[in-house]
Amino acid sequence: MEVITNKIATSGLITLDLTQYLPEKESIAAFDIKPFLFKELILKEKEYREALKNHDWQIYQGKHVAIFCSTDAIIPLWAYMLATTYLQSVAASVHFSTPDTLATEICIRHIEAINPEEYTGKKVIIKGCGDKEIPEAAYVAISTKLLPVVHSLMYGEACSTVPVYKKKA
Repeated sequence: MEVITNKIATSGLITLDLTQYLPEKESIAAFDIKPFLFKELILKEKEYREALKNHDWQIYQGKHVAIFCSTDAIIPLWAYMLATTYLQSVAASVHFSTPDTLATEICIRHIEAINPEEYTGKKVIIKGCGDKEIPEAAYVAISTKLLPVVHSLMYGEACSTVPVYKKKA
């Protein structure tokens, strides 16, 4: 009887799933300045300062916070700085960003923290399918990180990959 061999298991391929670098949705919070504006258009300093003092900052505890304004108003730069003074003591991090952009930024930071030496000379597949949407920037970041060290870089699944790069002999 012939022994069936799993060629994928013995191929030395490493599959890297970028979803592991995505932040959890619950870990990101939004701080929109829009509700603090007079008629959602004008920032009045005295009222803004008072509203910030009375705001419940604990809802941002331990979260990555995106500060932005969702309306087309002219916001003085100090307004973002002032909100940051309240957020700094409770949030995990504070960014001038939208929540979606912040999720991408955090994903990129996690990818940048990868030790590329773990992939030196390896055949790496960047997993292509999954439940969560991966930002395009993550694929660029992982390629930039791994191309200098890998033997080959592919996209997809072990049974069906798209070759992206192969080191020349």
